Amino acid sequence: MITDHQQEQAALFALGVLPADEEQQFVVEMRANPELRAFLGSLQNTVDQMALAIPRAALPPGLKNNLLARLQTRRDPAARPALAQPVAAQAARGLSFRLNAESSGWKQLPIAGAWIKLLSAQPDRGYAVLLGKLDAGVRYPAHINVGPEDFYILTGDLHVGDQTLGPGDFHHADAGSAHQENFSVAGCTLLAVLTLDDPLVNFAMA
Repeated sequence: MITDHQQEQAALFALGVLPADEEQQFVVEMRANPELRAFLGSLQNTVDQMALAIPRAALPPGLKNNLLARLQTRRDPAARPALAQPVAAQAARGLSFRLNAESSGWKQLPIAGAWIKLLSAQPDRGYAVLLGKLDAGVRYPAHINVGPEDFYILTGDLHVGDQTLGPGDFHHADAGSAHQENFSVAGCTLLAVLTLDDPLVNFAMA
């Protein structure tokens, strides 16, 4: 059973505005209460959809179809044109490179100063590889993780709850786990592996 007070706290937690002195106790209650955890998950999904509904600049016509076609071609060798290729080109089939990948192609999230970039998507395996970036002083709201998440810090600092991560540090979060508000003091970049149903992946691929 979920009380009215717990529903109110869940809403504040999903929006990232639950007072810090109440947040820790709420997380403890949420982990012990499957009904409350499911309720918070539905709220978080609603918040994510609201954020993604913010109007954005129109993308070039056909971009989505072109991207999906390229992913399908990579996944299905039979879909590739049967052309005579030099031996060196045949040996390189299935390889792709993103040189200087950090310099361009970032998409700003609905949170000012938070950025993401898709590096690779594997539809048949159900995961994607992305770069994430927070500018100095940016705070990322508390949320429930839809699927498992893996982060490797490349530069700067990332504060996850009471844990401070720096270059070379790694963090894993299970599906359904709760992240408190994350923030960076000096700014950071990270490499992330997320499942395809993650809202961040959907945003990056849109």
